[in-house]
Amino acid sequence: MNGSEATIEVLATPSLGDTSYLLVSGDEAALVDPQRDSWELMESCAAKGVRIRYVLETHVHNDYVSGALEVRAATGATVAGPARAPYAFDHLPMAEDDEIRVGDVTVRAVETPGHTAEHTSYLVFDDGARAPSAVFTGGSLLVGNAGRTDLSGSGRTEELARAQYRTLRRLALLPDGTRVLPTHGAGSSCAAGPVSGERTSTVGTERRTNPVLTAQDEEEFVRGRMTDLPPYPAYYRHMGSLNGAGPRVLGGPPVMRPLTPTMVEGLLGGGAQIVDVRDRAAFAAGHLPDSICDELDERFASLVGEVVPFGTRLVLVLPEPPGDAAHEAMVQLLRIGYDDIAGYLAGGPDAWAAAGRPLRTFRTADAAALAGHVEGRRVLDVRPDRPEGGIPGSLAVPLAELPRRIGELPRDREILVVCGSGRRAAVAAGLIDRAGIPVTAVISGGARELMAHA
Repeated sequence: MNGSEATIEVLATPSLGDTSYLLVSGDEAALVDPQRDSWELMESCAAKGVRIRYVLETHVHNDYVSGALEVRAATGATVAGPARAPYAFDHLPMAEDDEIRVGDVTVRAVETPGHTAEHTSYLVFDDGARAPSAVFTGGSLLVGNAGRTDLSGSGRTEELARAQYRTLRRLALLPDGTRVLPTHGAGSSCAAGPVSGERTSTVGTERRTNPVLTAQDEEEFVRGRMTDLPPYPAYYRHMGSLNGAGPRVLGGPPVMRPLTPTMVEGLLGGGAQIVDVRDRAAFAAGHLPDSICDELDERFASLVGEVVPFGTRLVLVLPEPPGDAAHEAMVQLLRIGYDDIAGYLAGGPDAWAAAGRPLRTFRTADAAALAGHVEGRRVLDVRPDRPEGGIPGSLAVPLAELPRRIGELPRDREILVVCGSGRRAAVAAGLIDRAGIPVTAVISGGARELMAHA
């Protein structure tokens, strides 16, 4: 970051499949599509003598809580975003060809509707250059695909799909060497389908290899945007309005408080949901009544967002000793707007049992050991889709639909719940156990192994 040479730092958030970018020229910077937990990044910039002058938003985000107001509150940066965005807070509106300067770099707005109606991309011009060196494409042109166009409601999907088609053709006219820097990538439900594992690309590479740019006319493209779209988490429905209004500024990571069994019991009576972040086998062997299992990995918060209603007060059960688990779980939840975290049960299930309160258990199984032996069993498949078909005779309920469809499940005999790897099956088993239905969770392996000898 020395001198006036411009650099772009790639800031990946694998848990959401998203990428933010820090554009630095000299001692000035612009932060593009930041996450809510940008506190360490801001401290790093301050330590290096770099001032964040702008936060650039490509669109009103549907998959995470924007960190724009956090950055503004901490640094005084100007929040710049699409002129057509329905922001309820002060910001610098960026319309077609509007420009800002960051050190010796010029950033120019390009209106690129499609992923959302207001979507705007930003061209980066190095000092004195006539051609852009990079383009921040947000949710328009992705690496290997494009952003989905149905997040504004089914009534606008076709209109936005046609706009996205024109946007992609426009971006494809940029010089081959222009770096493509999208916000959404592998793991993001904002993509219209599979995307590359690479975070960034170039216009030339995408023009040659991206299916949305090769051999598709407009009608074929629109049909693809209207059918067979992958499901997205239920919490997405709340993100647009939250980001438009301006999320609450936290000013730093909150500290999670320890809770006694008596406090947890009181919170449960008030409607709180217990989320147990320990591994699936430990959960099955002994967990608090009414809790659900959601292992603390990169998918933790997104699965909470699938099965726990937005706005629910949460109590966490952590591994012992908690270590960094409390901070990691809290940050992931804050990124998707689950702010009401009452704390965690100090001492975990052992403390609960020591206080004379009961624990629940359910049985677990290994898919490879069960292969060829599921005939006569009641099997529930909770995969989000079943591309190769399902286990013969199984009931299919995607995990995201299970909370509202739990009443459809039979109660006359035990349910064997399966997914692709055991991850979702463990979450589903917690929901089924909470409903008082006997359950065995296939926590190792999944449907493919069961079907091998079905």
